[in-house]
Amino acid sequence: MNVLFVDLSNICRSPLAAALLKKKYLENGIKGVVDSAGFESFTINEPPDSKAVNVAAEHGVLLDGRARIFQKSDFDKFDKIYVMDTQNYQDVMELARSDEHKAKVDYLLNTIDPGKNNVITDPCSSGVVNLEGIYQTLDKATDKIIEMIKKEKE
Repeated sequence: MNVLFVDLSNICRSPLAAALLKKKYLENGIKGVVDSAGFESFTINEPPDSKAVNVAAEHGVLLDGRARIFQKSDFDKFDKIYVMDTQNYQDVMELARSDEHKAKVDYLLNTIDPGKNNVITDPCSSGVVNLEGIYQTLDKATDKIIEMIKKEKE
């Protein structure tokens, strides 16, 4: 399953979630493309935030890559598009060209709490310093994605 994570700037939450899921794909022998994207043009080609890189490294997760903008063509490349918050959800849905595209989009935390549409606060713009807590939440959510993929294969 090809999975895309989307947040505002694509330098903190979404690349961290993508790095976690990529690692879990490797560990579980799952094939698929995992990527991240955002909506802010001022971060294009920027590396992930150093605080996110550090918390990932503490857990043995390689966080690299460069920020990119979400594109309409992402609907064609990815089976599932997970967003971090309400603004991301609205931005992605605005670009959807069909009901099929809209069906691919969901809040990431709905993997843990289905239907709640809970958000993951942006630590880079909100001043939140608990990146460890965000890492733990993303870890749980990506575990749920792995569980869903394994169930689909059964």
